[in-house]
Amino acid sequence: MAKKKKPKKAQKKRGNGVADDHGHVLDRLYFVIDSRKGADPDTSYTARLFSRGRQQIAKKLGEEAVEALIEGIRGDKGKLVGESADVLYHLLTLWAATGVKPKAVWSELARREGISGIAEKAARKHK
Repeated sequence: MAKKKKPKKAQKKRGNGVADDHGHVLDRLYFVIDSRKGADPDTSYTARLFSRGRQQIAKKLGEEAVEALIEGIRGDKGKLVGESADVLYHLLTLWAATGVKPKAVWSELARREGISGIAEKAARKHK
């Protein structure tokens, strides 16, 4: 009697047509960013940021956040999307530079889910 073949697990396709089954885009981006530690700063922008240190990465994150803020005020959705991507990239780079793993942030967000922002802030003041 022949064995039945199991159907292949469906894989999501990324925008570039490459199959993906490795989690959220932010998790994948973090992995790439973290892999650039110690890479050649002449060939990788991320490696260049790491070579300049945490303070420069934080400064760049702040600059990108201000640019996103400006586009949010202006109401230019397309530019806000681009600046938001820049903010997320630089935030993930800062996480990698300080050893913060995305899972820790996702867990914190999950912990806060369903909690009033006002109640959550009040609880932080009592700690």
